[in-house]
Amino acid sequence: MILYVNGDSHAAAAEAVVPHAWAEDDEFLWGMGRQPHPANARVSFGCELANHLFAILDLDAQAGGSNARIIRTTRDWIQRNQNNLSDTFMLIQWSTWEREEWFHDNVWWQVNASGWDQVPPELTQRYKQFVADVDWPTCTRQAHEDIWNFHCELEQQGIRHLFFSANSHFAMPVLNAQNITEPVILLQDQKDWGTSYLGPYDAKMTYDSVLKNNGFEYKNPASYHFGADAHCFWAEYLLQYIKRNQLLRPDEIPSY
Repeated sequence: MILYVNGDSHAAAAEAVVPHAWAEDDEFLWGMGRQPHPANARVSFGCELANHLFAILDLDAQAGGSNARIIRTTRDWIQRNQNNLSDTFMLIQWSTWEREEWFHDNVWWQVNASGWDQVPPELTQRYKQFVADVDWPTCTRQAHEDIWNFHCELEQQGIRHLFFSANSHFAMPVLNAQNITEPVILLQDQKDWGTSYLGPYDAKMTYDSVLKNNGFEYKNPASYHFGADAHCFWAEYLLQYIKRNQLLRPDEIPSY
């Protein structure tokens, strides 16, 4: 079985072992570009889960990546691996809702609302305007629609998958016109994800919340990244969810 994992720095296990987000941050691995640093990837929840399942891990995560990138690169992987889809399980960790990717000068640039992203000089003003204009409710609704459509796309192709959110969630509260707090995604707009999305409308079910509520601390408080012990716990947490909801065939889950 192939375990395909995509996401941002959390799926890449950035800083879990060595203080790098990308392999290129290490002077000895600069040629690997923005792939996950191998030392971190080896302790990532994806690698731990693959070990539990005796699966082949294909880790496609990139630190700083947007949900648009996750969807684009996952689609690309599907096109390249048509003959392996029946033997594939996809684990997708969603990034923060406001991130975007821009194609410029034959390069995909990943941007977020931090105001600290490095972009080419000709994109500087566009980036400043992007940061100034970010509207979280709008970004949340757009992410909800995009991810739902991608879920339906995978369902139609018969590709087994499990989604979860790292930090952002669809239960984000806002004040309505009557100054009453309500979630951005109202009850009537919520989707039936079945068991394919781990608590999409529950703020307590994000990767970040579950780990903090189970006593794990950030390895680097400035970047909200966890250490190897937290990744190990999350892999076991996902494994139990997969077993409980029968997301894999019995023959695909080793009994030990």
